[in-house]
Amino acid sequence: MQVLMNSPDELMVLSLYQKLLRSWNNNNAEEFASIFAMEGNVIGFDGSQMNGREEINKQIRGIFQNHKVSSYISIVREIRPLSPDIFLLRAVSGMVPPGKKDIIPEVNAIQSVIAQRHKDDFLISLFQNTPAAFHERPELSQQLTDELRQVLSKEGIQLT
Repeated sequence: MQVLMNSPDELMVLSLYQKLLRSWNNNNAEEFASIFAMEGNVIGFDGSQMNGREEINKQIRGIFQNHKVSSYISIVREIRPLSPDIFLLRAVSGMVPPGKKDIIPEVNAIQSVIAQRHKDDFLISLFQNTPAAFHERPELSQQLTDELRQVLSKEGIQLT
């Protein structure tokens, strides 16, 4: 599914999401946290929660210090306004482990971002990363994996 951008605001929200993934892929906790609203929230893949920019920075920094994390690839499915100053971005993602060239289908995810205007820019109010388990529907899991692999091969993504 190709997402069509209809406004400068939608492009700003897309850029914000891309910065989120890039900062994760580059193991940059400060940049990751900086794009959240002061009271922003993260709901992680395992259900863990981080509340507020300071806690997000601290926990993400700890993850990067203690683990070599996999890199995200993603497909944005939708960006739409909920109000003139609040947007929803929905995406799917896969992760490629360090030193590997393929995604791990078991950690494919559905991602949601709520972005809110702050002055002349947007910040993330909520980032939720939900497992794409597709219980008892292996064909959906395979379909998503195939889509993500196409993105990985088409874009020649450079992974860290």
